[in-house]
Amino acid sequence: MNRTPRILHTDWSRSWGGQEIRTLTELRAMKQHGFRVGLVVRRGAELARRASAEDIPVYFVDFSSKFNVSAWRHLFRLLKKLQPAVVNTHSSEDSWMAGATARLCRVPLIIRTRHVLAPISSSLSYTLFPHVIFACSESIGAQLVEQGVAASRIIVQSTGVDEQRFRFSRRNRLQIRARYHLGAKDILVGNVAFIRHYKGHDFIVRTAALLPKRFKFMIVGGGDDLPLLRETIERAELTDRFILPGHREDPERFFSAMDMIFFSSYEGEGISQSFIQGLLYGLPLLTCKTPSLLEPLSLVHNYRVVDYGDTEAAAKKLLELADMPPPDAEQIDRQRLAVSEIYGLEKMIRTIVELYRTHGISV
Repeated sequence: MNRTPRILHTDWSRSWGGQEIRTLTELRAMKQHGFRVGLVVRRGAELARRASAEDIPVYFVDFSSKFNVSAWRHLFRLLKKLQPAVVNTHSSEDSWMAGATARLCRVPLIIRTRHVLAPISSSLSYTLFPHVIFACSESIGAQLVEQGVAASRIIVQSTGVDEQRFRFSRRNRLQIRARYHLGAKDILVGNVAFIRHYKGHDFIVRTAALLPKRFKFMIVGGGDDLPLLRETIERAELTDRFILPGHREDPERFFSAMDMIFFSSYEGEGISQSFIQGLLYGLPLLTCKTPSLLEPLSLVHNYRVVDYGDTEAAAKKLLELADMPPPDAEQIDRQRLAVSEIYGLEKMIRTIVELYRTHGISV
């Protein structure tokens, strides 16, 4: 019998975004560390397709409703068969179902990961089932405590960003800027995110209308709201100043082409992975006053903050950032190191492996 511990993640979501990237990143990292891993999701989940492509076992359970009795039975039989050492849940429905079932099956370590900064509807799924809650930012952790979750059970660990992958490349800068016909005097303001309403991309469009034409804007990302964003840009008659490459599997190349970042999310965010990715490049940054996104700013050399929707202030601050001397190589290296020590992929993996070890789970 194979006694290597099995790490099992569950997720209700069928979409693809930061939460799902976190789940796959953990599974991949634990597999590389020698653990057996597995994923339990609903049929049709994009996460299932991507996990299968990496030879991560995928199991299907209908998490669409916690009142689905047959799904509970199926999940119970699955956990009894797989006998995981760890069950890590991610969304509301699967946290109720998998958390409760894991308790019944006496799984040694049950983890609930909280990805978003929003009031929870009930603290029960955080207090009855998991031994540990991963909060993806200090702000998320504080909010959980305010709603009755014991601070002693919360570990703050944002999603780790691969510090080796996200680094400046002059070759990428030249290639991307040439592809989109950007001149040497053009100032490229960038944003990398899935196109969703709370990412605030309409704020970027409205701000762009107040800035000189040398300011160009690149929003890298896909999603259901991408057509709506295109319409917003067209109505503002700014099509010639916006670049929308769509979803990219190589966002690291696009950061190199940017001169600054405008991160416009205004609610719900943990610490966005693309936010940290941008910080690794040392780029000047304008961000909205979203609580989780303010946490890393002590590590950043050149930044400004703005209230969401205040286009005049945003335009003024982008002009200020454009007039500042660019950070030198030494400043960028210091920022990269400081960001990596807290928000890097290696830091996240160390935190997870150490947690497992304290619960007697190791390879």
